[in-house]
Amino acid sequence: MALRYLTAGDSHGPGLVGILEGLPAGLALSSDDLNLDLDRRQRGFGRSERQRHRDRAEIWGGLHHGRTTGAPLGVRLGNPGEVVALDSLPPIRVPRPGHADLAGAIKYGLDDVRPIWERASARETAMRTALGAAARRLLAETGIFVVSRVRRIGPVAAATPSGEDLTNARDIQAVAAAAEDSEVLCDDPVAAAKMIHEIEAARQAGDSLGGVVEVLVAPLPAGLGSHVHWDRRLDGRLAQAAMSVPSVKAVEIGAGVEGATAPGSRLHDGIFRGATGILRRSNRAGGLEGGMTNGMPLVLRLHLKPIPTLAEGLPSVDLLTGEETKPGAPRTDICAVPAGGVVAEAVTALVLADALLERTGGDTLKMVLAALETQA
Repeated sequence: MALRYLTAGDSHGPGLVGILEGLPAGLALSSDDLNLDLDRRQRGFGRSERQRHRDRAEIWGGLHHGRTTGAPLGVRLGNPGEVVALDSLPPIRVPRPGHADLAGAIKYGLDDVRPIWERASARETAMRTALGAAARRLLAETGIFVVSRVRRIGPVAAATPSGEDLTNARDIQAVAAAAEDSEVLCDDPVAAAKMIHEIEAARQAGDSLGGVVEVLVAPLPAGLGSHVHWDRRLDGRLAQAAMSVPSVKAVEIGAGVEGATAPGSRLHDGIFRGATGILRRSNRAGGLEGGMTNGMPLVLRLHLKPIPTLAEGLPSVDLLTGEETKPGAPRTDICAVPAGGVVAEAVTALVLADALLERTGGDTLKMVLAALETQA
């Protein structure tokens, strides 16, 4: 592994910390680069009041005069509100269905699920977003752009062309620009308005909504990843990263589920000779074949379940008394699908930056760029 990271911290403690190791020296980077994506993560119609606090990342190591040094990048991110000593907070004895509470309490022998609640919280993805922004900067230096858009919220689906129909970086950047203008990060204005209506209806009903986000990456060099071992296959690495995002319950690459029902003659992407070399006229593989990038844009879709913390609460049991009851209803999002897209970009960028550095090697950005030039 050329690039690796760790995060630590809780949802209601002082904050989060992260370490990203493996960035080559010489990459221009600042807190502003991280904060840009942190701001995007907090956007989206249907977020809770907690998102009114703007996340601001502090870089505590790995930079000198605004450029990476080759040392681990250290990042700190304070939590919103007053600093709280977790030991001073009341215990939580009623696990919330759909969360890690009960499984974690059983695993660690607890009758207070607060330690599970705090660490399993989606708040942790704020740090992954910050670290992913650093990986995004590295990819951008090589000309690779990572974007996302919302394809569905609840029953409402976008009618714009799917990712497999976008075969060049220019089209993908246009889609991303349209999505950024939307309150729900959807590039279909008609569908976006309907999505907002559905989220508001869910708010009034005390319910929540899930949906689908699509991550698009281009242009990608062919040959990132490998076919030689199961754990080096890039599709598996991307799927694992995507499934690690809270609420994600399914992942598709390219045609995905629909491809299972199509005959092979209509599914696979033919290879043709063009004026400048080999080309593809379709991208139903989503940019990956045999565990490697094939030169086409990456198309990755994540399906997110509705947030399980509901105003009315779902049936549960008090771990201390055994009585049937319902958990409390803290502040919660009605829909976090747009934020899920930003987090998905981050974890995708981290995986692709790792694969890129595996391919190129190099302790400095100049060495990485030189290696890419010779491999072109």
